[in-house]
Amino acid sequence: MTLEQDIRACRLCETRFRETATAHSPRPVVWFRPNARILIAGQAPGARVHESGRPFTDPSGDRLRDWLGMDEATFYDQDRIAIVPMGFCFPGYDAKGADIPPPKLCRETWHDRVMQELGGIDLILPVGLHAIRYHMGVKTSLTDTVRNWRATAPRVFPLPHPSWRNTGWLRKNPWFEAELLPELRRRVRELL
Repeated sequence: MTLEQDIRACRLCETRFRETATAHSPRPVVWFRPNARILIAGQAPGARVHESGRPFTDPSGDRLRDWLGMDEATFYDQDRIAIVPMGFCFPGYDAKGADIPPPKLCRETWHDRVMQELGGIDLILPVGLHAIRYHMGVKTSLTDTVRNWRATAPRVFPLPHPSWRNTGWLRKNPWFEAELLPELRRRVRELL
């Protein structure tokens, strides 16, 4: 079995997911090939992605593709783009309808193995605080880490999650769109 097949067959969190408000079964969403040059390191699939089996098939994906200046065909080209979340399955919602964080068990079981298989990554885009903390080893706030993007560019560009929930954050931090995004788009074009 390949690593991709092993991850797709994973059921480690089956009991945990059944106990969530969504009471769903695991469905790992795996989207990488060893020769990809750009890594999008996300949090975990949402409910729509759980249904589609394809990462970022939701409004967050639309916003992320806009941030990258990338069309759908390029975004889903696994020979160029690897999408590796901190949790490969939709974690579910709690009783109040809030997102449950990605289980650490998933990251602990799979993430290092995937990163070893992705040998030629030239650009890492940690999306959201869980991914930022893993890939950058920082404990600073999301805002402080993203604001300090120049310290890790052009190899790493930390990004807030592109969810509608972060629209307020984007309004409060206009430098993100004015300064970071043009440099990110330039770097993406350079690599593609």
